[in-house]
Amino acid sequence: MDNDLRFEPVTPERWDDFEIVFGPQGGFYNCWCVALRLPHAVRTKMAANERKAHMRERIKAGPPPGILCYADGAPVAWVQVGPRHDVSQFNSPRTVSRPLEESDAHDPSIWAVSCFFLLPKLRGKGMSHRLLAGAIDHARRQGARLLEACPIDHVKQSKSVTLCIGSTAIFDAAGFETIARRKDGRPLMRLELRA
Repeated sequence: MDNDLRFEPVTPERWDDFEIVFGPQGGFYNCWCVALRLPHAVRTKMAANERKAHMRERIKAGPPPGILCYADGAPVAWVQVGPRHDVSQFNSPRTVSRPLEESDAHDPSIWAVSCFFLLPKLRGKGMSHRLLAGAIDHARRQGARLLEACPIDHVKQSKSVTLCIGSTAIFDAAGFETIARRKDGRPLMRLELRA
């Protein structure tokens, strides 16, 4: 895809663009990107419109919980990227994405890139590399010291739903290093953004 891309933090003024990207279904399984924000027992009892309202309130509260990607002026993708503490389920002691040290979950300089979502017509075309580059740039500009992720090694196809967490290959290509492997195929990876 050769379109000119630009990235903007998602703010209340950009809610309509966020909605365009997620579509009427709210992404995969009506998620509205709350999967890492709410415990499974809570979010599975919520209707899709409640998840949508939760994310709208989170965006309204600020700071921006991620970035929107625009191609030729139109919103086409979303990356959830921000301080680790903002995505509580990413830090759960039971998850493969849990921090190396418990204190990392509360350190405002340790960020996580935890979800990618893009319009179906763009999937499988290498956009993830460009989305990750946008997330790295955003985290660096916001003063993050470390950026972590917990991608997946292999999926059957490049358009797989599970790739919302990203593939290990794109993080490898961006210079991330594996710092833990608590489950086969799900490394915890880290990129140092400043010395």
